[in-house]
Amino acid sequence: MTSAPRVVLAPDKFKGSLTAPEVAAALAAGITRARPDAEIRQVPVADGGDGTVDAFVAAGWERIEVDAPGPTGVADTASYAVDGNTAVIELAAAVGLTKLPRGELDPLGAHTYGLGVVIAHALDRGVTDIVLGLGGSASTDGGAGMLQALGARILDADGTELPTGGATLARAARLDRTGLHPRIATANFTLACDVDNPLLGTTGAVAVYAPQKGATPSDLSVLEAALTNWAAVVAPEFTETPGAGAAGGTGFGALAVLGAQVRSGIEVVLDLLDFPTLLDGAALVVTGEGALDAQSLHGKAPVGVCEIARKAGVPVVAAVGRTQLTLEEIRTAGFTACYALADLEPDPARSIADAARLLIHIGERIATDNLRN
Repeated sequence: MTSAPRVVLAPDKFKGSLTAPEVAAALAAGITRARPDAEIRQVPVADGGDGTVDAFVAAGWERIEVDAPGPTGVADTASYAVDGNTAVIELAAAVGLTKLPRGELDPLGAHTYGLGVVIAHALDRGVTDIVLGLGGSASTDGGAGMLQALGARILDADGTELPTGGATLARAARLDRTGLHPRIATANFTLACDVDNPLLGTTGAVAVYAPQKGATPSDLSVLEAALTNWAAVVAPEFTETPGAGAAGGTGFGALAVLGAQVRSGIEVVLDLLDFPTLLDGAALVVTGEGALDAQSLHGKAPVGVCEIARKAGVPVVAAVGRTQLTLEEIRTAGFTACYALADLEPDPARSIADAARLLIHIGERIATDNLRN
């Protein structure tokens, strides 16, 4: 008698369409249609950006709700995930672009103060290991707001405390750390990050990412000068550290003041989920994201999942919204096959709107093609 095949579903979100747990659920429904006997384990993943907290909550971690101001200071709420002494905090859930009131961009004034509020909440609970998922930031403040919420004071030449916002950092003359949260000294901070940009320069936080946050050419000059001054005041030795430019320079603030270490976002997530153990006895792994393209090959979630599954000797297929990779590139990356919603529904708007139903059909095809008796 043939044993039931074990399938591990580890997709990332389909941005603008479905969360990672929703993608996994739709694929599971389709696989079950074709192979009712299949043993399915849903392990939605993320790479540190938006959806990271949801992935851990889906894995059984506790969700903690916090009152925290958004990126422009408007009262809001955010959540993070906790398991034992470890907390996973997602910048996007507190001060990301999606938290902007009415979606109105504020490139010079937006800040990360709310992220610091969430970190302080976790520290007050006694958490000792904090993973900060960096991505989806609405601000370019070098992590200054985060540090202000954690008790630091940023002073100008006259000793006056500066308000929040990236542009004000041009006037920073001293960082007073005496009031920093006392538990920072004994906590371990890890930055889950899939970019390696430095803080300054042509590949830095301002040049590469600030235009996406509404910065005009004149704004870019203001912000670059502000971050250059901020770095000189705080710790210039960290300006070139890979990842310092992540999330509008939040990586820099965390590296220089919190003593954080930078790691690949998907590697951190898969380690915390103990993903290799979940592969024991698996016949197939299904991963994916909204778009599988050249950028996906550099640290994005599906490739990270694929690498670990291949080491365990488990075949991996991708289920995606669309792909810009050739069949050769897909196979070189380690996938045995790639199934795209665009193949079923070429119209992007319809594909996004009907993604759940289409994924169920994809799940059926995956089971039929890859789970033979």
